Amino acid sequence: MAPPLKLTMDQPAEYQITAEGRLDPERGEWFNGMTVEVRRAGGVAVTVLRGSVRDQAALHGVLRTLYTLGMPLLAVRLARPQTPDIIDCES
Repeated sequence: MAPPLKLTMDQPAEYQITAEGRLDPERGEWFNGMTVEVRRAGGVAVTVLRGSVRDQAALHGVLRTLYTLGMPLLAVRLARPQTPDIIDCES
């Protein structure tokens, strides 16, 4: 069994964030340079943001922007911590 994931509030990490609705892929700059991909899921447009955020405060900023745009949050997934002392829960 792998040791538990340890992530602190001030560590950078990569996330995949999924929200309902369509966001223009050119709007990555609104989300700290995250990539923006739009898919169709069950006839509904779904936006997937992928990329690094510098800390938990920046993650909250990304989520707040989605909320302000009226895009319901579907999922937030830690893709990969970015410091060597953190154990990747998907390894």
